[in-house]
Amino acid sequence: MVKKAIAKKATEKKVKEQPIILITNDDDITSPGIRALVDAVRDFGRVVVVAPDKPQSGMGHAITIGFPLRMRKLDMFDGIESWTTSGTPVDCVKLAVDKILHRKPDICLSGINHGANHSINVIYSGTMSAAMEASIEGIPSIGFSMMDYSYEADLSAAKQIVAKIVQGVMKKKIDKHLLLNVNIPAGKNIKGIKICKQAYAKYEEEFSERLDPHKKKYYWLTGEFKNFDKSKDTDVWALENNYVSVVPVQFDLTNYKLKALLEKSKLF
Repeated sequence: MVKKAIAKKATEKKVKEQPIILITNDDDITSPGIRALVDAVRDFGRVVVVAPDKPQSGMGHAITIGFPLRMRKLDMFDGIESWTTSGTPVDCVKLAVDKILHRKPDICLSGINHGANHSINVIYSGTMSAAMEASIEGIPSIGFSMMDYSYEADLSAAKQIVAKIVQGVMKKKIDKHLLLNVNIPAGKNIKGIKICKQAYAKYEEEFSERLDPHKKKYYWLTGEFKNFDKSKDTDVWALENNYVSVVPVQFDLTNYKLKALLEKSKLF
């Protein structure tokens, strides 16, 4: 009996010592991308999923303040604790820490997003904003995206990339505010992984004007992605050449060069 009790306590201690991996996304909890992310890391610790109940692409760092938030527990990932919420990706991280885990996880993973989040997309991305919210809270975090918008996309190579990067980050705790924006090329012929800078690029946008069945005007945002950065150390270059791009991101938006110039110029 004593041996059994000791063995039980040892098992319980081992379970408690498992790193907690929080997973979220912006495509909603039913997306193939989040299932692939769960499968890629399920053996690395205690995985907990908290994700939106509907698509939240392009939400950026939005939070819900004017409406009540709902949460519902689901059984979707074969033994993995999972919750869905009515909130934004950032809300999911906040709720996970405060109401589900009652502590900060050891790492937060967001994605795998269906579609690129390279260059300027990081500003608009719900995927990356969820990861950024975790980073603000001192939780190392990674946002994963794949260059394929199709829900039928082959995610097998992406899962291998995810596992490799997450294992590397979990082995070496470089910085509690670590935040990585990882974009993965479509397909299986990936050449490798490159540490990159964010390319200077933007969308040249316009609003397509249309008529509804009642002959009333409505508008649909359209645009074309334009890359103005031709250097070979950017995320856009890496992806165009079939490399995984890894961009270290930060939530401090201070322009330190301009700050120094303003201080020196004494304009104000």
